[in-house]
Amino acid sequence: MPEFPRISRRIASISESATLKVDAKAKALQAQGRPVISYAAGEPDFATPPHIVEAAAAAVLEFKNYRYTQAVGLPELREAIAAKTLRDSGLEVDPSRVIVTNGGKQAVYQSFATLLDPGDEVLMPTPFWTTYPEAIQLAGGVPVEVFAGSDQDYLVTVEQLEAARTERSKVLLFVSPSNPTGAVYSPEQVKAIGEWALEHGLWVISDEIYQNLVYDGIRATSIVEAVPELADRTILVNGVAKTYAMTGWRVGWMVGPEDAIKGAANLQSHLTSNVSNISQRAAIAALNGPWEPIEQMRQAFDRRRKVAVAELSKIEGMRVPTPKGAFYVYADVSGLLNREWRGVTPTTSLELADFILEQAEVAVVPGEAFGPSGYIRLSYALGDEPLLEGIQRLQQLFAG
Repeated sequence: MPEFPRISRRIASISESATLKVDAKAKALQAQGRPVISYAAGEPDFATPPHIVEAAAAAVLEFKNYRYTQAVGLPELREAIAAKTLRDSGLEVDPSRVIVTNGGKQAVYQSFATLLDPGDEVLMPTPFWTTYPEAIQLAGGVPVEVFAGSDQDYLVTVEQLEAARTERSKVLLFVSPSNPTGAVYSPEQVKAIGEWALEHGLWVISDEIYQNLVYDGIRATSIVEAVPELADRTILVNGVAKTYAMTGWRVGWMVGPEDAIKGAANLQSHLTSNVSNISQRAAIAALNGPWEPIEQMRQAFDRRRKVAVAELSKIEGMRVPTPKGAFYVYADVSGLLNREWRGVTPTTSLELADFILEQAEVAVVPGEAFGPSGYIRLSYALGDEPLLEGIQRLQQLFAG
């Protein structure tokens, strides 16, 4: 009999989410009684605002929510998403071009699965969110890293993208604000990149999950707002998880041209069907509800951002560009590598992260999860006190 592998090579090639892996390790140590402070998970520490929870509680009692609904989402939610897309992304779109997904991750995967054939290349600005290359490869595509370091504030240029483009390039992945760096492209940069993508006939998948979490008075410019002609070749990915502190509710969406949305809808009809109706009712309340509680969370993130940058910058050998969006600091730690610390000489950011966890009981995510070594990501979506205490532990660890 032929010898078959126990599981497919495609699935065997997938790596576990590095951010979730680090967070799980931190939680396991906490369960053992160790006072670990974790900066690993990209999850707001705030409770979901009460008006959203109340909408979900009311939905639980409604019989209509106990049954299957349209696989692509409740009509009322698709209308609310279309309104938000016009409000925040400057794109007027019919609700028929919206699909509600089980979180932003499903929207990311479905977008790549809808557009890519085997061997198609995706230009992927780097540092990148750890899920992107796995989703691209699962869809048969080839991720092409285009790296911008701390000296560029983690923002790639048109020249870099053009140098990486080949005849196999089909999709540009565009993310602003960025996870893991918090970098935000200026309106001029977005326009230049959008016009370049349009010129070369590329599709764009634009992840806008952090578009409402921006600081210093700036606004995240959508690529379809900067270059309206791109709308026919762009899929926007978004969700309620980050802005509304709803990570566990699992509601995301994708917005795009009719043919792409039709294909993705067919996929979802076989993959998951509809998102939980209770979560969808909560998302409607989120998108249509008051902005004040959301703004309060954003202001808290802004305060923590300033503390994190100021305190981390006191560590000699650590370079910390100021993030303009999201809730992450992406520190260049190349100046801490290849130096002896308490008898240990880390040579990579992976080794440095392990050293920090063991010696300071602080969990950070190493740069290897997002691209090249030499960086660490810290989420400041945790309480003010643990935020400061953890960084002070790092200051003590690397003092002198």
